Amino acid sequence: MAETSENPRRLPFWDRVRIPFRRGPSASSGSAADQAAVSPRRRRFLRIAFWTVPAILLLWYPLGMALTHHVDDSLDFGTRDLVVPPNGSRAVAVAAALIQREVVDGAWVANDPFFMPGAALDNMPAFQQGIIQALARFGFELTDQIGRVRGSSRTDPDLQEAAGLLQYSGTKWIFDFSTSLAPTATSEAQYTRAWRALNDYNQRLSQGQAVFERRVDNLMATLDRIALDIGSSSAALDQAIANPRGWLDTRADDIFYGIKGQMYAYYLILRELQKDFANVVAEKEVQGAYLQLLESMAHAASLSPLIIVNGKPDAQFQPSHLAAEGFFVLRARTQLREITNILQK
Repeated sequence: MAETSENPRRLPFWDRVRIPFRRGPSASSGSAADQAAVSPRRRRFLRIAFWTVPAILLLWYPLGMALTHHVDDSLDFGTRDLVVPPNGSRAVAVAAALIQREVVDGAWVANDPFFMPGAALDNMPAFQQGIIQALARFGFELTDQIGRVRGSSRTDPDLQEAAGLLQYSGTKWIFDFSTSLAPTATSEAQYTRAWRALNDYNQRLSQGQAVFERRVDNLMATLDRIALDIGSSSAALDQAIANPRGWLDTRADDIFYGIKGQMYAYYLILRELQKDFANVVAEKEVQGAYLQLLESMAHAASLSPLIIVNGKPDAQFQPSHLAAEGFFVLRARTQLREITNILQK
């Protein structure tokens, strides 16, 4: 026993952990039996703490991430249960429904703080921010083109508010210590206000108190601006493809899912915009070209590989998922230009 008491390394593990926490002169003297019987409660506390902290870390983040992660790219969204007021706009209604699904009713994770499991996700927040990017562009087109009679007329206050709020950063939490110690408006709060503004506009449109000009030039201008936005995304893809990092390219999935969300939102908006401008589409006979456009956007929005790989485009064993996505993005952009050329005639 004397040898055991002089050599703490021969004590049981929990007794060795307990020794530095003992107080008083007994911490450096006494038999091993005395030390082992000093504080069973403290031993239990250390034992519980030793296993609880890793358990929390192992369960809180992985389990929380698994429960939080949800990329909803269902192409039939809004086909059956889209709420559109009489004489309202279906495109505005589906834009508002997307905000409601991703922000109001769902979990917006792009601004989750470090202690939330969503902070460790990257694909879902990239997808959500891609959706908001497309909605923000559409909001500007509503404000500048479709939602006013002519360029010299007054802009609609609800559309102007929605377009501005959708430009708000998607990563703002309650606090932004880089600018101030005071609380700030969260991304969810701003996007929720935009959702209300779009719904208010559609209600006023239904009552004849707002404008939705279904003219050829408005549709053409909107498609042109969407083509420009898609062109910017194709440039981002081109830059990433030109500098591949193979399996370990951590940027690739963010770019891929950001553009996936953008194309998904544009697919839904253009699908409903075709119905809003049904007379123009029929008059100009662009139904076939418009259908091909929606098919290309649906392909880009539906791509969902298990692991995003940014290999070389001609690689044998490392596919370039960004190149595959870029093909459909550029195809959709070309088809948008074809439709606007037809509308000009």
